[in-house]
Amino acid sequence: MKFRFLLVLTVLPYLSWSQNEKITVTDLTRLKAASGVALSPDGSKAIYAVQTTQADDEKKWEYNYRTHLWITDFKNPARQLTQGEESVGRGIWKDEKTLLFMRPVKGKLQLFQLSLDGGEPKQLTNWKYGIGAAYLSPDHSKIAFSVSLGLNELLKDSLFNPTKTVPQWAFEKPGFRDNNFLKPDSKVKPNPDGSIAEIRAFLDQDVVDKKAKVINRLNFQGEATTQPELTFSHICLVELKEGAQPKVLTTGFKSVQPAGWSTDGKVLFATTGQQAAIHPDREQTSKIIQISPETGEQKDFFVPQNQRAMASSISKDGKKMIVLTSPAEGVNLAQVNIINTTGEAKPTPISFDRAASGFVWSNDSKYVYFTAASNGGEPLYRINAATNQVETLSDFDSGILDFDLKGDKLIFVKTQVTAPNEVYWTSVAGTAKKGKATEWSTAELKKAVQSAQKLTNLNDWVSKKAISIPEKRTFQNEKGQTIEYWIMKPAQLQAGKKYPLLLNMHGGPTAMWGPGEASMWHEFQFFCSQGYGVVYANPRGSGGYGIDFQRGNIKDWGTGPASDVLRAATEAAKESWADTSRQVITGGSYAGYLTAWIVGHDHRFKAAFSQRGVYDLTTFLGEGNAWRLVPNYFQYPWLDKKDRVLEANSPYTFVDQIRTPLLIKHGENDLRTGVIQSEMMYKSMKIMGKDVEYVRMPGATHELSRSGNVRQRIDRMLRIYEFFERYIGAK
Repeated sequence: MKFRFLLVLTVLPYLSWSQNEKITVTDLTRLKAASGVALSPDGSKAIYAVQTTQADDEKKWEYNYRTHLWITDFKNPARQLTQGEESVGRGIWKDEKTLLFMRPVKGKLQLFQLSLDGGEPKQLTNWKYGIGAAYLSPDHSKIAFSVSLGLNELLKDSLFNPTKTVPQWAFEKPGFRDNNFLKPDSKVKPNPDGSIAEIRAFLDQDVVDKKAKVINRLNFQGEATTQPELTFSHICLVELKEGAQPKVLTTGFKSVQPAGWSTDGKVLFATTGQQAAIHPDREQTSKIIQISPETGEQKDFFVPQNQRAMASSISKDGKKMIVLTSPAEGVNLAQVNIINTTGEAKPTPISFDRAASGFVWSNDSKYVYFTAASNGGEPLYRINAATNQVETLSDFDSGILDFDLKGDKLIFVKTQVTAPNEVYWTSVAGTAKKGKATEWSTAELKKAVQSAQKLTNLNDWVSKKAISIPEKRTFQNEKGQTIEYWIMKPAQLQAGKKYPLLLNMHGGPTAMWGPGEASMWHEFQFFCSQGYGVVYANPRGSGGYGIDFQRGNIKDWGTGPASDVLRAATEAAKESWADTSRQVITGGSYAGYLTAWIVGHDHRFKAAFSQRGVYDLTTFLGEGNAWRLVPNYFQYPWLDKKDRVLEANSPYTFVDQIRTPLLIKHGENDLRTGVIQSEMMYKSMKIMGKDVEYVRMPGATHELSRSGNVRQRIDRMLRIYEFFERYIGAK
């Protein structure tokens, strides 16, 4: 077996960035995150949003997230535009002196307008439905936006269901041949002792009064609670003036998502389901339609066979559109296509083997820029619309999290180990010759991105901290795949001293970690500051390495991926500072699964922490809203009577072989993986008298570690550390 050891170019900065202060757990509250960068129409100014974490004035150790808009002219210090306890949404330029944004009013997002000449923001809408995703018309006079309505609301609504019809698709309520039972009868009064019609009215009232939930739909699990009622998205239009009343463009019992305007403003492009007679929970295909903003008339634009299609971005000249397509079922990457908006909507597939997103066309419509997770980072790419070739514009050791391109400027949010989440800008138009801008070559553009000027110092406090720089290494697994992994030394490494080693694993299973991935920065640095070495890898099945690599764990969630991450741990344990007798392991979601799988098969670790995991694949079909992972990667349980692949790939099958002390954590309201998974794992180990502890986070969902309650996020990290210290404490 041959190993290749690649030392990243950021080793030298390690010397200059190593300071005396440790990263603390509460430094989590100091991290600021920029997003929503948007250049003004002429490119002379830009806005961006900044999320901060503010201490609650009334509750000790509690915090609140706040997001507000900032503006820069690239010359003077940036200034804050909005403030207050209510966060604002992504800003939209109406013109050079006017901004639009959304902010909650009485629980509903409403549209506001802010003049850069001064004054308070003006509230433009006060609509009971609220304002969703918004798209500014080409003449900047109105916006198209989405609204969301529940089924019961839609049945009675005079705007979105004026004829009071019922769905064309079957509601799937046992004992009823059609959907007429959905039509409300105002003459029937609830009466528990009355006729069958009155009893039904009484039972319906119990649902309204939240005394019961009646479930007939397939996808009834949300993120935090069961959702027996279907919701639908529709498109509306509103003029940008105070008191304007929105106009409804789409109605009925199929969701419609806006995607953008044609250049002349005569067409709205949108995505919707292909088949009107299929229940929304069972609809796995979608199409792109054209909607007249004047009449609401709809016309099919692109209907792929047995696939999902999503309109993404329209070129500035209006002649081309980026469309993403993917098969309706299975483990897939979305295919990037360019489609002409006039004539036959025939897709031209772009050869790009990553999950692309965030498409922005250049002013001349010759290029389309985008980002994609790849090899531990999230580079900026562009497609040459003439040749359909993809060019890579930035490195794999950082991540471009958001960007905009206009005029002679590119502005972007970048995360890197030494400077997590900052805003940068550069010129991309080239030099002017006889009044015309010349195109930059790929090499020139790469240089411009690399030398971009830093606009913000949101997290300048990091420069005073002891930072550990990931060192990238690779090996070939038994399938011939190149596995990338990173080793992080303890932040204040002392020669001759031995340190514990933490194997930290990502979920998904199609997630990807690396120096350019933002979510794990604080956790990795915290453990390095506590005197741990950290190793993490992207095993087979990870995203960021192409579709063949991503499909490398089909019908093999345990054995193959475990061998990849354990090989990385074995190599990291050869470091001179690593104490092989003090190794620990953790991971969340799919990596919670992988943690439990590994400790049921490998006993090198002194302690393990399994977070929000899946442990029994058969019951996972019913316990989590991510249940389609079961048929996509394996098969339905009732078809698994011979191969028994679900049983063979379930960590619970091997629970009796676990000898490693295990801490299990789950959010109380986590319905993505389901809390029964962890309850069964804990209870079984407890019955057998094994070393196991179980932590439930009240109110927490699957997203706790990324966007949940700050105090609980701190609690989670400290529990990992405290549990490990019981078994591998300082010697």
